[in-house]
Amino acid sequence: MIELILMQRVDKLGQMGELVKVKPGYARNFLLPGGKAVRATKANLARFEADRAQLEAQNLKRREEAERVAERMEGLSIVLIRSAGESGNLYGSVSARDIADGCTAAGLTVHRSQVLVDSPIKLLGLTTVRVELHPEVMLPVVVNVARSPEEAEKQARGEEIAREEEITLEDELVAELGAATRE
Repeated sequence: MIELILMQRVDKLGQMGELVKVKPGYARNFLLPGGKAVRATKANLARFEADRAQLEAQNLKRREEAERVAERMEGLSIVLIRSAGESGNLYGSVSARDIADGCTAAGLTVHRSQVLVDSPIKLLGLTTVRVELHPEVMLPVVVNVARSPEEAEKQARGEEIAREEEITLEDELVAELGAATRE
């Protein structure tokens, strides 16, 4: 385990200024390169304590900016047009990069690492993802994945999109039931 000083809030780990012990890979691959933490040496502890007030003031300023942006962009919805099969399964999936590009086109400049997607989006429809504007400020964004702009409008209004496969199965059932009742 490696002992680190957190330079910003990290989900499920701790607040700014806390001493935490983490596995070496997590520190080496995520926390240290991202500037989220520094090694807990005597020199780094002394430097952090000396700069603590300034760092907390900068963090507060960035958080307030992020909160203003979140208020301005509240209710953001983006439309992504993708090709999909008859059952609504996408040929591929919607990635964090696609969502970040859609947010940028809508006027909110974000990096793909700020887009938090719980599971890959592989179906047509509406999905809510979180965009991390600041470690303490999350913005929910509705992603509308559709085959065409017309279908996206219907989905946004809450209308059900008829799938070609479902219609075919219903027609077959009706035909079978009709044939069975006639006999």
